[in-house]
Amino acid sequence: MNQNTDKPAPQVVIVMGSKSDYEVMKESIGVLKEFGVPHEVRVISAHRTPDNAHAFATGAEGQGIKVIIAAAGKAAHLAGVLAALTTLPVIGVPMATSDLGGLDSLLSMVQMPGGIPIGTVAIGKAGAKNAALLAVSILALSDSRLNNKLKAYRQKMRTEVETADAEIRNASFT
Repeated sequence: MNQNTDKPAPQVVIVMGSKSDYEVMKESIGVLKEFGVPHEVRVISAHRTPDNAHAFATGAEGQGIKVIIAAAGKAAHLAGVLAALTTLPVIGVPMATSDLGGLDSLLSMVQMPGGIPIGTVAIGKAGAKNAALLAVSILALSDSRLNNKLKAYRQKMRTEVETADAEIRNASFT
């Protein structure tokens, strides 16, 4: 538990390079809430607040954090900087940009040098959702409650698709 509140200490921290990333990263927040994963959301810039990025990354493991989700656009060095400073899993979420549609963000995350991995997901909202699901999958390796919730989540998706298939097959659209 956090000393200052009754909330459990975060296991996942979502770090955004800019407050403008929040609208997209609400997808990650929603998934973590759905699974009951204690989390925290921060704005830390690799370029504008490098000392904060360094302090956060080097202190994260000692605070009980298990996974970092890093969202950034353009040069997108936030995920790389954090990954270079910790051995915790870092999942990068590339943000869409006006210049290159987010391809710049994606490439700067996936083109990390060998030895400093970033688990990179899709650009934008789908990526934000999948980043949180990947974090849940990582945590579920040692948490049977989360593992069961993740299996139920996947089963629900399967059932929804099967139901839609049956509805379409039985409809008179032809």
